[in-house]
Amino acid sequence: MFSSTFASVLALATIAPGVLAACNRTALLEFADAYVFAHENGQVSNLENIAENFTYVENNKTHEITSGIFLNAFVIDHRHTIADDVDCASYTELIITRNASGASTPHVIGTQIRHNPTDMSVYLIDLLVSGPGSWLFNASQTLYWANRENWTVIDEGKRDTREKLKAAADAYLDMWSNKTAVDAVPWGTPCARLEGSAYTGNGGPNDSCKPGIPTNNNQAPNSHRRYVIDVTYGSIDVMCIFEHLANAPDSHEFRMENGKLRYIHTITLANSAVVRPKLSG
Repeated sequence: MFSSTFASVLALATIAPGVLAACNRTALLEFADAYVFAHENGQVSNLENIAENFTYVENNKTHEITSGIFLNAFVIDHRHTIADDVDCASYTELIITRNASGASTPHVIGTQIRHNPTDMSVYLIDLLVSGPGSWLFNASQTLYWANRENWTVIDEGKRDTREKLKAAADAYLDMWSNKTAVDAVPWGTPCARLEGSAYTGNGGPNDSCKPGIPTNNNQAPNSHRRYVIDVTYGSIDVMCIFEHLANAPDSHEFRMENGKLRYIHTITLANSAVVRPKLSG
């Protein structure tokens, strides 16, 4: 189903280096800044402290980093980053509508970056790059809704634990293959899901993330999950493979407030012109 090379990359992403040594949150965020700068300049020469065993993955395929999306220089319309100082990783969401020359080049990019905690060297950059034709893709519409949400730092006394964040994300992603999982999801009101560019709310107090959730619970599972968890933002990103959508690469990022889901952002690299199930995730 998957190449041995990519399978080994997935194994690396599931290792929890944070159990071996403390991770420097400042270094995680500084490298995320450098990563965004590389997109803005269309070059990777500013990316420092790269591990000897470094691997670059774009849309679940290994590449040379100089041959992928970094060949382009973009204007970043929206940037959101979380940092996991336990598993020594970061996740960054970028929304792009034009390149540095002003031409229309719409993309929504989700990126997990993983570091060795001993020296903070980067051993894996794992990107999902969506564009025209991806599931429910419209970068301008995605930007519109993302700019109206509030993903600020949560007060320390109100933060959910890593365990609760992971349990919520796993329960949500289990709904496709487990009919009881829906009852384990900590649904919140209001809650809004930004699925590609489709929004399940309107910014009102009764917004719900439930419209379009799967009713067929006997589908193939969402597998090969890779997690980045940041309790300070109440956020967890899970990259996975949607096996029921022809093994589509996928990212689901969740925001929890007071123990309940508040926002969900999805990036799914299923072709909207080919795969047309109803809104489901």
